[in-house]
Amino acid sequence: MKPWYQKAVFYHIYPLGLLGAPKTNHEASAACRFDELLQWIPHIRDLGCTALYIGPVFESTGHGYDTRDLHLVDRRLGTNEDFKNFVDQCHQHGIRVAVDAVFNHTGREFPAFRDIQEKKEASPYKDWYRGVNFGWGSPMGDSFGYEAWQGHYELPCLNLQNPAVREYLMDTVKFWIDTFHIDGLRLDCANVLDFAFMKELRSRTASMKEDFWLMGEVIHGEYGRWVNGEMLHSVTNYELHKALYSGHNDHNYFEIAHNVKRLESVGRALYTFTDNHDEDRIASKLREPDHLFPVYQLLFTLPGIPSVYYGSEWGIQGARTRESDEALRPALSLKDMEQKTGPITDHIAALARALGGAVITPPAPQHTNELPAATEKLPFPLPVDVSWHTVVDLTGDAEETLTAALDSGETVLALRIASWDDVQALADYQYMLTKPVCFVCDDTQLLEAALRAYQGRALYDGALPEDTLLPLCAKYGLLL
Repeated sequence: MKPWYQKAVFYHIYPLGLLGAPKTNHEASAACRFDELLQWIPHIRDLGCTALYIGPVFESTGHGYDTRDLHLVDRRLGTNEDFKNFVDQCHQHGIRVAVDAVFNHTGREFPAFRDIQEKKEASPYKDWYRGVNFGWGSPMGDSFGYEAWQGHYELPCLNLQNPAVREYLMDTVKFWIDTFHIDGLRLDCANVLDFAFMKELRSRTASMKEDFWLMGEVIHGEYGRWVNGEMLHSVTNYELHKALYSGHNDHNYFEIAHNVKRLESVGRALYTFTDNHDEDRIASKLREPDHLFPVYQLLFTLPGIPSVYYGSEWGIQGARTRESDEALRPALSLKDMEQKTGPITDHIAALARALGGAVITPPAPQHTNELPAATEKLPFPLPVDVSWHTVVDLTGDAEETLTAALDSGETVLALRIASWDDVQALADYQYMLTKPVCFVCDDTQLLEAALRAYQGRALYDGALPEDTLLPLCAKYGLLL
């Protein structure tokens, strides 16, 4: 079975901004903002997205990337239990979750840095940060110097060549997987991370969770240096991001074509986007508003793993200033935004659903003497008394199993849906389904996820009560 991320469509949330959290963390106790974020899960699902990149989510002082505790969810958002519940709810809706991993630096309130401030040379953490020098001071008034990320001294750089630091971070990732059940990481500042550290991270996470995804923030450079079998599965495709808006503003598709050709060897693995929490909204970058349609058309059809940044599905604008990125990270009310749904929203949803295997089939017409079953492209009217003898299990080699089942003499392909892995296998291999399908399932959430993944009109066999099934008949055209 192909890894889930090879066919993923991502939704990207900057939670501190979306939920209107205080800009500075002075909170004495945890908030309850994850309750609001739970309301976005059906929207993400209905948009056709199958994965979520959310971050930063761990305790910080300000913008989220000045971390002060990697084992505690930012109290401006909620508690560890709140975040665990949020991830579990995403999984129940068939949505994988990747979080921001800020491993290049910490904030100045991180315990190891505070210990150096207090104990100086006697601190056991004096080698946890790069360039620590007790012979001179820092611009922040410290009695020692240190390396900071791009000269921002509120962000001291970790020494990733220190075995103790690496082990601490590996244990942190294991804690995140065991506690929150996350499915991947977006490595902040991956372009400056130690290569040996990333190789170790790839090896260690592969043993922690199957199909765990590692994506790095890389702006410039040869992406193949990071994307390979030893390091990361993906990096951010900033080259395509730039080509998408400038190619339309300059009426120069050659730029886009050149980018795709140049990255041919790694292109399908790259994380593609039109905007994010660091870049102006695509609606603000384009000179012609109507160019949003071809931009998103290309985002979803060119090689890569596409991502939609929260709010951009409604075409909102936002541009950074010299002083602030806040305009890129606004607080939004889902109820208010859904009233703005229009052609661009529908366009993105159609593209995302098609690519992510989440096309919602219109309800079936009333049937009397035949069942109007259908695959994605072919109708299969069936007699109401149609039957089958074999139920196919998708565990193991789903492709081989489906090939054998399709070669059998069965009129209907009866598929057992008993786990989320079965749903993913259905999404990965539904292109093979050339017979009408019946889902054999006794779990409402799994059944609905299967109906979303299947791009046709399916039959049902199982023990679920009729009052549970009727809404699925109305929404997905399920045939009883």
